[in-house]
Amino acid sequence: MDYSFLDFLTLIGALGMFLYGMKIMSEGLQKVAGDRMRSILSVMTTNRVTGVLTGVLITALIQSSSATTVMVVSFVNAGLLNLAQSISVIMGANVGTTVTAWIISLFGFKVDISVFAIPIIGLCIPLIFSNNSKRKSWGEFLMGFALLFLGLAYLKDSVPDLKGNPEILSFIQNYTSMGYGSILIFLFIGGLMTVIVQSSSATVAITLIMCTKGWIPFEMAAAMVLGENIGTTITANIAAISANVPARRAALAHFMFNIFGVCWMLALFYPFTSAISWLVTHYGPGNPSELTDFLSVLSPETIEQITSGREVTDPGLAALQQQVMSLQVSVSFGLSLFHTMFNIINICIMIWFVKLYVRICSYVIKTKKDQNEEEFQLKFVSAGILSTSELSLLQAKQEIALYGKRVHRMFGMVKDLYYETDTDKFNKIYLRIDKYEQISDRMELEIAAYLTKVLEGRLSAQGKENIRIMLRVISEIESIADSCNNLSRAIKRRNDGKSVFLDSQNRNIDNMFSLAEKAVVHMNGILEKPEQDITREDLNITINIENEINNYRDQLKNDNLENIDTRKYRYSDGVYYMDIVAECEKLGDYVINVVQTVVRK
Repeated sequence: MDYSFLDFLTLIGALGMFLYGMKIMSEGLQKVAGDRMRSILSVMTTNRVTGVLTGVLITALIQSSSATTVMVVSFVNAGLLNLAQSISVIMGANVGTTVTAWIISLFGFKVDISVFAIPIIGLCIPLIFSNNSKRKSWGEFLMGFALLFLGLAYLKDSVPDLKGNPEILSFIQNYTSMGYGSILIFLFIGGLMTVIVQSSSATVAITLIMCTKGWIPFEMAAAMVLGENIGTTITANIAAISANVPARRAALAHFMFNIFGVCWMLALFYPFTSAISWLVTHYGPGNPSELTDFLSVLSPETIEQITSGREVTDPGLAALQQQVMSLQVSVSFGLSLFHTMFNIINICIMIWFVKLYVRICSYVIKTKKDQNEEEFQLKFVSAGILSTSELSLLQAKQEIALYGKRVHRMFGMVKDLYYETDTDKFNKIYLRIDKYEQISDRMELEIAAYLTKVLEGRLSAQGKENIRIMLRVISEIESIADSCNNLSRAIKRRNDGKSVFLDSQNRNIDNMFSLAEKAVVHMNGILEKPEQDITREDLNITINIENEINNYRDQLKNDNLENIDTRKYRYSDGVYYMDIVAECEKLGDYVINVVQTVVRK
C-alpha cells in the first residue's frame, strides 16, 4: 500500500486541526455567553423537561457535550445542582451534541466550506487582535469554525485509499457480515475511538468519512455512532474522579443513560436503521444504504477519478461523480438523523426513570460518613418559591445555625491537621479544609441571595432589621471559615519549613485552640436559641472568653520573644508559632462580632 509515514502524520495533523478548531470554537462561544450559560444551568432546571431543554440549548450553543457535562459535574460538585437536575441536563446534552453532526452533514459534505475557510480566518484576524473582549471571543469562534472545516477537508483527503487496496478493504469487510456480531464489533470500535480522541463530534466526523468512502456500510456506521455515545461519557467520568460523591454519581448517571439507551437500540437495531433509511430515501437526498453497493461495482481507478476532487471532463464519469456525491450526502444525512432520533427517543423513554437513576447511582456510589457533611446543599432554604415572610426568616435562622456548625467542624479539622505526621493524610485533611472554605463561601452567597429575596417582600421594620442582622452574621461566620483556612495554611507553612515545635509550644497551641473552640461552641449555642431566650449574659460569656484569648495571645507573644533571645528555638519557628496564635485571636474577634450582632438586636 502506497501510504507513507508522512501521509499518516498528515492524517493525524488533520484530525488535530479538526479537534483544535472545535475546541477554540467552543471556548469562544463560552467566553461570549459563558456566564449566561451558567445562569441558565442554575435557573432552568426546576423540573426534568426544562432540564433537558437546557442541556440541548447549551450544548447546541457551545458545540460540545463534553463541555456541558463537565460543567454540570462541576456544578453538582459545588452544590448548585442536585443529582436529579444534573441527569436531565446531561440527557439534553446528548441531543445538543447531534447539532455538530448536522453542521458537518449540511456543510462538510454538501458544500465545500473549506474553500471559504481561509477568507474566514482573514476576517477573524482584526477581531482576534481587538481590545474588545467580546469581539475577540467572536473572532476565536469564527477561527475555530474555519479550522474545523479546514481540518475536515484535510481529513477527507488524507485517509488511505482502501478502494485502491482491495486486500485491506476485504479485511475490514470480513467483519461487516456477521449479523449482531458485526454490530457489537463496530460499536466497540466507535467507543474506543471516542475514548482515544476524547471528542464524540470528531469520531462522528471520522465515521461519516469512513462511510462516505464506502469502507463500511451504513448499518455498521450507525453501530459506531452508538459506541461513540458510550465513549463520550468517559470525559465526564474523568472530570469526576477528584470530585465529591454527587458529582461522581452525575457522571455515572451519564454513563448509565447511554448504556441503557444502546441496549434497547441493539434490540431494535435493524428495524430502526431501516426506518431511518426509509425516511432519508423518501424525504431526503436518497438511500444511505446504497453507497457501499454502488462503489463495490466500480473499479478502483474509476473510484479514484470520481472521488479525488478534481474536475472530470468525461460525461459518464461526471454522472458517476454526481451520483456518488448525492449518495455521500444521503449517508451523512442518514447518520445524523440516526444519531438525533436515537437520542431524542432515548430521552423520551429515560426521562421517566430519573428517580430510578438517582436511586441506582446512590446505591452504587455510597456516601461515606466523613463525606456526608462535605456535600453542600442548603437544607432549610431554597432559591425557588419563598415561604411567608415570618417562616422565611425562621428558615434562614435555622440555615445560619447549620452554617455555624459546619464552621465548627472545619475548626475540628484544623486541630487534626496540627498533629498529623503522615503526608498523605495531612494533604487529604488540608484539601478537605480548603473544600469546606469553598462551601462556606457558597453558603454565604446562597443565604444572602435568599435573604435579599425575602427583603423584596412585604416586611415590617423589625423584619427588615432582622435580615440586616442575619446578613452581618453570615459575613462574620464566613470570616471564621477564612480563619480556619488560614490556620491550615499556617500549619502547612510550618511543615514545609521543616519546623518542629517544642512540647511547651504544642501545649500553648492546644490551650489557644481550646479557647477558640470554646468561643465557637458558645456562639453556635446562641445561634440555635430562640430569639426570646437570648440574653445579655450570653454576650458577657463571649466577652470573657475573648478577653482570655487576647490575654493569652499577649502572654505567648512576650514569651516567644524571650525564648528566641535565649535560643530555645529558631526565629523561623517562632514566626510559624505566632502565626497560628495570631490567627486564633482573629478567629475569636469574628466570633464576638457574631454574638454582639445577635445579642444587641
